[in-house]
Amino acid sequence: MAQVARGSDFDIYATFQQFLQDDQISPPLAAILSLAEAIVMSNAGTMFELVQALNDGAEELKRRSPNPISLNAGCELFIAFVTLFPHESDVSSPSASCLTLYQDVTLREQNFAELKKELEQQGRKYAAEAISFRDKIAELTLGFIKDDSVILTHSYSRVVLKALLHAHKTKRISVYVTESRPRGLGLKTYEALTAAGIPCTVVLDSAVAYVMDRVDFVLVGSEAVVESGGLINYVGSNQMAIVAKAANKPFYALAESYKFHRLFPLSQYDLPTHNPNILSLTTPIARSAGQDAASSDAAQEATATSQTSRGISSSVTERAMTQEQIAKNPGVDYTRPDLISLVFSDVGILTPEGVSQYLVGMFAG
Repeated sequence: MAQVARGSDFDIYATFQQFLQDDQISPPLAAILSLAEAIVMSNAGTMFELVQALNDGAEELKRRSPNPISLNAGCELFIAFVTLFPHESDVSSPSASCLTLYQDVTLREQNFAELKKELEQQGRKYAAEAISFRDKIAELTLGFIKDDSVILTHSYSRVVLKALLHAHKTKRISVYVTESRPRGLGLKTYEALTAAGIPCTVVLDSAVAYVMDRVDFVLVGSEAVVESGGLINYVGSNQMAIVAKAANKPFYALAESYKFHRLFPLSQYDLPTHNPNILSLTTPIARSAGQDAASSDAAQEATATSQTSRGISSSVTERAMTQEQIAKNPGVDYTRPDLISLVFSDVGILTPEGVSQYLVGMFAG
């Protein structure tokens, strides 16, 4: 696991980014490791001050991250663990002498320093063990993958990739993966699967309904699984679930338990990532005919490419969205629990309702 160089000027977001350089570390685990690092770097002398420092650190991570949903799940989990961690009381007897009080304070300071060290070690230990959660989920998923299964997946997910590679060891499977624009993360999945010898084809995000009749079920990862049992994942997951429901195909979500999040969105617009700029309408700016022609010619020259191999006339050019246009689109979406067949997690195979019950128990201490 990645180690972080410690210095006097501790930047929790820079620490978070450093942990993410390890491909096995997902944002929730990077957040837990960053908060564990913050414990040692903090000058907190009481549990109250320590929890406050961790909450401040979590807020800083959320503020500086473009998509804070999954990392916030990790922050919630670790702060709840620290809050419930057994520790000695800070209260001394009012009748104690000054010398006794001084000794008590000194002892408490020593004990609290040891407690902080223990909490940091526990955070690191959890993150190291949590990487193996994907193996547990892959084994649970294996029982639902039959020989010669054709599977549709979306974008890129570490746990889904682990499940597919595990199934490939004993069963024949074929996979369709969506391109997942604008980042094109589906191509990363495609490269990993084909390198392992799994037959795989990349499909357009807009071709999900076209391909659905050819697949046996849908398998997706998650940014977070929320209190309702619904799913937050890369944008396009919701429409995939809707199409799967209409086609009567199972829609399975894979999620490590550290992605279970105390959030209850009722619609897409309740997500923390939503802002007024997303899907905002642009007012056209009047331009002269000469400007329009020059702009059109420049765009065609920059993006022109042959489409003959895809059955489209070579005179048609392929156009790409600008960064400004991409910024007006969501990066994640919310899938309702009634569209999800099962959630596979390291704590078991759950119905969406079961996720709600587990979350209540997890944060109830």
